[in-house]
Amino acid sequence: MLLNTIKQARLRRAKATRIKISNSKRFRLLVHKSNNHIYAQILDPSSNNVVVSASTVEAEVKKQYPNGGTVEAARYIGQLVAKKSLDSQISEIAFDRSGFKYHGRIKALADAARSAGMKF
Repeated sequence: MLLNTIKQARLRRAKATRIKISNSKRFRLLVHKSNNHIYAQILDPSSNNVVVSASTVEAEVKKQYPNGGTVEAARYIGQLVAKKSLDSQISEIAFDRSGFKYHGRIKALADAARSAGMKF
């Protein structure tokens, strides 16, 4: 049951982070990763509806990065979600890493979003 406890610990960390973010009333950049893909969504603070999204599952991204579980693909997704959010006039967000450690693909996505003009 080690896997179950690892997932429970990640979800516990995510819950604590989401409580802090919900109190700030800012748009939330939610990141989720699997072994093969990475997903990024920007959620509205009042209704929790998805405003902007990008992932390695999209057809245009799959052509460029057939293996979506790489750091390079995460960088591209970070730039893509930042570009889409700036087009929607959302520049200040809170970063929700879903309990994942801040390294590797998560860090690459966050750094790419910051360099593309997002503030968090």
